[in-house]
Amino acid sequence: MQIRSLGYRTDLALLRLGGSVVDDRGDHLVVRSLHNPHHFWGNFLLLDAVPAPTDVDRWVDRFAATFPGAGRLTLGFDGTDGTVADLAAFTARGCSAEAQAVLTATEVRPPGRRDPAAEFRPLRDDADWAQSVELRLRCNTDDPSYDRMFVTAHAATQRRLVTDGPGVWFGAFVDGHLVAQLGLVRTGAGLARYQSVETDPAFRRRGLATGLLHDAGRHGLERLGARTLVIVADSDDVAVHLYRAIGFRDAETQCQVEGPG
Repeated sequence: MQIRSLGYRTDLALLRLGGSVVDDRGDHLVVRSLHNPHHFWGNFLLLDAVPAPTDVDRWVDRFAATFPGAGRLTLGFDGTDGTVADLAAFTARGCSAEAQAVLTATEVRPPGRRDPAAEFRPLRDDADWAQSVELRLRCNTDDPSYDRMFVTAHAATQRRLVTDGPGVWFGAFVDGHLVAQLGLVRTGAGLARYQSVETDPAFRRRGLATGLLHDAGRHGLERLGARTLVIVADSDDVAVHLYRAIGFRDAETQCQVEGPG
């Protein structure tokens, strides 16, 4: 299956680098992350296109047969210009649908605001990565899927990407406390993909995320061999405006649905 979506191409590259297995079934891919079975978007089906409404039940049944007991349906759809309206047959079943913004940049501009009290640097040691777990938990208190088991396993995967060479994880520290973070991973063919842009709710609107985006972007272009930086975000997220402000431009949309398993 040839993937057209830049968002899904870089998603799959990240998952493979982290130890996930991708099985090509011709008209869809089966993605499994045996090292983190609680990672919903590490265990999903990627279809070659949005199915016809008459085929929705078949794909829901296929997912259930492939991931019995998953607890949540997760289906992605290859393509570059889909909309939430295209997924109406899934939302009619009670699923949530997203057409995420995929943005790219070939250079990054310095942010207009940068907190002078913060230290911006890569994560270095066990203590930094332990703080990374705690920050992620603080940033996702409204999502029950972000429990400590999932977050700890996911952080271990991300740390391996840094240790093995294709990635870097940057943090913003205030008085020694990690208050914002993100990752950037080389995903091949001159591409580097951002991951998990997170800022402690108590430290937002201080230029921390844009500072990290800039520093990681420069690192990717100058040291990881990237020519194009890729980031994916909810289309209606205010963070999209931050990304555009430092040089990112909309490239495509990436469609997916979630629902009861």
